[in-house]
Amino acid sequence: MTTTEDTDLVDNSSAPTKAEPSCGQSDGVHAKVDSFLRALTGHELRCVTSFDAFVDRCMYRPADGAALGLARALFGLAMLIDIPEERGGGDLDLRWGEPRDCRFPLIHSMQPPALPRMGLIYGLMWLGAAGIMLGYRFRASATVFIGTYWYVFLLDKSAWNNHSYLYGLLGTILLFTDAHRCWSIDAWREREREQMVPFWNYFILKFQFFVLYFLAGLKKLCREWLSGYAMTNLSYHWVFFPFRVVLGPRLTDLLIVHWFGCLFDTTVVFFLIYAPTRKLATVFASAFHLMNSRLFHIGMFPWVCLTQLPLYYSFSWPRKLHLTCSPAATVIERSVHEDSHGKAEKCEKNKGRHQRRRWSMVTMLMYCVLQLFLPYSHFLTKGYNNWTNGLYGYSWDMMVHAWDTIMIGIRVVDLQDPESVHYVEPYAFTDNDRWTKHADMAVQFARCIERNIQQETSNERTHIGGNRARTMANVSVYFDIWCSMNGRFQQRIFDPNVDILQAPWAPFDSVQWVLPLLHEFNGLRDTMIRRITDEVLGWSNHSDVLFIADFPGLTLRNFVGEDLYNVTLTVLKGTVRYQPSSDDEQDKASTILTEGESIELHSGSFHAIETIGVEPSCYMYTYVNRTKEEDAWQKQPHLNVAPTKMLPLGEEFLHRWENFVRFGQHVANSLLYELYGVPMPRRLKELVADG
Repeated sequence: MTTTEDTDLVDNSSAPTKAEPSCGQSDGVHAKVDSFLRALTGHELRCVTSFDAFVDRCMYRPADGAALGLARALFGLAMLIDIPEERGGGDLDLRWGEPRDCRFPLIHSMQPPALPRMGLIYGLMWLGAAGIMLGYRFRASATVFIGTYWYVFLLDKSAWNNHSYLYGLLGTILLFTDAHRCWSIDAWREREREQMVPFWNYFILKFQFFVLYFLAGLKKLCREWLSGYAMTNLSYHWVFFPFRVVLGPRLTDLLIVHWFGCLFDTTVVFFLIYAPTRKLATVFASAFHLMNSRLFHIGMFPWVCLTQLPLYYSFSWPRKLHLTCSPAATVIERSVHEDSHGKAEKCEKNKGRHQRRRWSMVTMLMYCVLQLFLPYSHFLTKGYNNWTNGLYGYSWDMMVHAWDTIMIGIRVVDLQDPESVHYVEPYAFTDNDRWTKHADMAVQFARCIERNIQQETSNERTHIGGNRARTMANVSVYFDIWCSMNGRFQQRIFDPNVDILQAPWAPFDSVQWVLPLLHEFNGLRDTMIRRITDEVLGWSNHSDVLFIADFPGLTLRNFVGEDLYNVTLTVLKGTVRYQPSSDDEQDKASTILTEGESIELHSGSFHAIETIGVEPSCYMYTYVNRTKEEDAWQKQPHLNVAPTKMLPLGEEFLHRWENFVRFGQHVANSLLYELYGVPMPRRLKELVADG
């Protein structure tokens, strides 16, 4: 995977000889294929005629290290900004400081060290990134960076995403390259050292970005994405204003966001490789990533992708800016010219080095195969599958699934007194709800709740003394979680009658207590749900609708808030039993509702809806929010809304600077604690959340 502008570096010393007359038409075909391959990739057909030719003539042919060195420096700079921000360095005390917080490590037995040690680990990670950027003791710096980065990465699956996984891969790849041969302190210290690098240094980086784009495009070739369910209403963002004016919001969502997004991902790398389309593809890729930087909170991901686009141009392009790696640059350029005339093979006489090269390429090809296999390996790791396949991170299914969670019920039952039922606030021990979508993390969260209860019980015994303290150490934990994926009905994801602490889970076995998606209602998204939503939202600015689907034999217990009025329950499919909860005995009679029937609900009251029969049911709540209505009415005369900034660059810079300052303080406090035992200050989440 190279570019046609780099063909000046291809060894031409053994160019294909003139075709023999006896070869006839086959030689003509061979010549055309060779010409096409050379025009597309910069390589000749003979480079793939044997493994030795692939190693020596292709992967290990010398290439100028200028572009690679600049890509390395920019990646290191991006990581210096990313660590205090998206890695959580600026909020170390909030993320790692509370011992009762629940963690979700990939290896369940892993536990994070105390806050001061985590501060030192983050500090080492930042120093490693600085070493990568500066090219100072590059191997050691890259080793420190990827060691600490992957450790923090594995400690918390709930923070995984595709670009955090990508950063770890890029750091690992750079470790094994000669990216420090140019634009680095190491190159300045060793000026006599050659500034050429093997071509595979470029190939493996560009292959990794090929996987990023192309597999993301393949994952979008599904009905969920191509039908426009994943990223609804994104067209209302200001970056899509020109398209929205011409196409309207719905067509912009479908054609620009979904269809063009899929087309871009699957084709952009091919257009970047091919010289005639490279510049146009660069314009589209740059616009794509700049738009993403405005649309989503994804940290440095768009900027990392932008910094790697120049890899598809000439290896020597930085020299055209009249910049030099070191005083030896002119010598290097002369050696490039000499190598391009076929003198590179003269140094290929060492048999031991040749064997090392072969094994290096075997390892690289195994890595490439692994990267192509992992996103489709979910048939092996069945324990991590739910409504989607695998953990969000290494699958490259970016933005394909949009989640909406309306209720998280955590019920804790005291087994010593089954009538004693307690409910846990969903965000008491974690800051996100990623665990609600994955069975493995649900098990970890349930065990964390049990551990915290046992610790509280132990503390009660210590303070009250002996057995006089009432204990609740032996418990069961049940989850009743309602989610919607890609505009479907809200439905349960886990069986609410299964004790998660006793539920079986294994990485390679299917999880039986994960409830399946109710696919029989998928077709209603384009018809019933859209039509009814438009109708209800048209009633007033504060009316809304909630669509629910449930399984036979299960019951939804719900509460209608005091701030809601004109609340109506309507059955769309199936049969349900409505049971009010009222002090009035006459109002406690249950009502059977079938398709199309409705019933009005009272504000400030509980009720239960049981799905009866053998088929799932779906129904909807329609209501008006009185509180929002009154607030809007009271504020209307005095309304003075400041215009939204299209490019709040100043605020973003200030936010990142504040994160960086806090990060430096956390690392310094960690060092003082470890060296001198100085107490480490820590903020409370409750105070931070309250502003």
